[in-house]
Amino acid sequence: MIKPVLLPVLMALAALGLAACDALGGEGSGPRGAAAPAAVSDPVVARALYDPLMSDPDLSRRSEANAAIGFADSHALPVLPATPDERQRARDAMRADLLTGGAIPALSPMAAGSGGQALGELSAISEILTAAGAPDACRSDVRESFDWAAKLPPYASVAPLGMVEQAAGRDAPGCTMRAVRYLTAAPLEDVMSFHDTLAQRAGLRVQRYAAPEAMLVASDQRAEALRVHLREQTNGMTAVDMVFWINP
Repeated sequence: MIKPVLLPVLMALAALGLAACDALGGEGSGPRGAAAPAAVSDPVVARALYDPLMSDPDLSRRSEANAAIGFADSHALPVLPATPDERQRARDAMRADLLTGGAIPALSPMAAGSGGQALGELSAISEILTAAGAPDACRSDVRESFDWAAKLPPYASVAPLGMVEQAAGRDAPGCTMRAVRYLTAAPLEDVMSFHDTLAQRAGLRVQRYAAPEAMLVASDQRAEALRVHLREQTNGMTAVDMVFWINP
């Protein structure tokens, strides 16, 4: 039996508990019900509040910046799969970017045979450069840094919304070189059209190959060379390996 002297104390504690529950915003509560619509009415505020990056830093790997942003290859989490909406958004972003330069030309002709070694199974930059056929002068004094992905010529741009995984470069006498690997949610054929258009507009001679993987090979009379290799991933993303060099 509760002693009479304790009854007022218990009643006071129960009242405080009810007040706390009401302040935390149960359905229909006045203060929270009135404030919430005002807080989420601004899309910028809503995005900041409800962005999953606020609660899961690992999702920062989903960076959509068209710049030198990447993530560790050994990260425990796989790259999240591309949704139909993300694929369409990436496709539209590339098309809008190309249209600012005029009409999009027809794809360059497809060449017969093989375009060289596939790059998909390679991981080291030295292996990628060798397989791509980069001259000896371009394979020394190479430095890996995501900064190189922000120092690309227009014809070797990363596609809009592309997520850079790896980048390396060299700016020294004998050769200027860049090697960039990135992922995009856009379909492979659209990514090919993006890089093919940029190369054509730069006046490069372009040929496409279907084997051993989808690729574009371009060059000009200044001994300038560009290779773009593309692969469809099981998660719906398109992987892109891009290498270019200029021999003086």
